[in-house]
Amino acid sequence: MGNIIVGAISQGVLYAMVALGLYITFRILNLADLTMEGSFTLGGATCARLIFEGVSPLVAMLASVIVGALAGCVTGILHTKFKIHHLLAGILTMTGLYSINLRIMAKPTLSLLRIATIFEDVLRIGRYPSAILIGIIIVAIVILLLWIFFKTEIGYCLKATGDNEQMVRSLGMNTDLTKILGLMLGNGLVALGGALIAQYQGYSDINMGVGIMVIALASLIIGEVVIRTRKVALSLLSIVIGSIIYRIIIAFVLQLNFFSTDDFRLMTAAIVMIALIAPNFLKREVK
Repeated sequence: MGNIIVGAISQGVLYAMVALGLYITFRILNLADLTMEGSFTLGGATCARLIFEGVSPLVAMLASVIVGALAGCVTGILHTKFKIHHLLAGILTMTGLYSINLRIMAKPTLSLLRIATIFEDVLRIGRYPSAILIGIIIVAIVILLLWIFFKTEIGYCLKATGDNEQMVRSLGMNTDLTKILGLMLGNGLVALGGALIAQYQGYSDINMGVGIMVIALASLIIGEVVIRTRKVALSLLSIVIGSIIYRIIIAFVLQLNFFSTDDFRLMTAAIVMIALIAPNFLKREVK
């Protein structure tokens, strides 16, 4: 049971990176960006291929962030410059990324078996402990950078665009650029999450991004239910906590004989629904 919990925590910390990316597009910009299903795989495919070719895992992860940001940029341009609805723009980019990811990996699945990754290069203390430690360090750095970013003028403009785009435009600010920036930032983090997960599981797969948006949404919603706050720093921290709680719930549920790994998406959907409905019941009890 101890290994199950430790494994769940390690996955929760790593998948938190994806939820942080979703937070920027979904909560800050108020955009449902489906690009992330493709950019998650893009990050994993790029990182795995570069490591397979002998590139340092850290450099490979940086490259994953860059290509993920470029994917977000494509969606942003389609949405802002060509006036394509953000949902359709995300679907178009995601669809195109499927073929790009296949070209990057040269096959549906690229294995990293017996190839050193960041978890094996930096520490030699076991898969789960190293994943937790390195994951916490990377997530902490990202949260700190995001907290600093949202304190800047550009960060405030990004949040204002999501809250009231018309007001921001009336002040003479270019909301198209802020949207593109937000989508680039969000998808860059999602791709980084894909790079971490590819190294953690030891392979990159063409379908690894399927359903990732719902998983990230579950982490986001659970975190918001556990920690109710309007402060950015606490909101970012709540996402990490929500991701860990989600993984622990999934791990415990899978231990029941009634469920199998085939029910993973059903369980995820159920958890999201419960997390969304719970606040309404809590309000009724308070009244």
